[in-house]
Amino acid sequence: MLYWALIFLVVALVAALFGFGGIAAGAAGIAKILFFVFLVLFIVSLVAGGLRRPTI
Repeated sequence: MLYWALIFLVVALVAALFGFGGIAAGAAGIAKILFFVFLVLFIVSLVAGGLRRPTI
């Protein structure tokens, strides 16, 4: 998912470079959403992994 966020970020930067403001804004918005979804899933997996390990 982080890969797709980076792809949309690159698309947004290239679109902004060539003057396509609407496409750049849309791609940047999608990149932000995907990044935050990735971040939430990463934190949830860290917490779930920490709770699953038995304490000795």
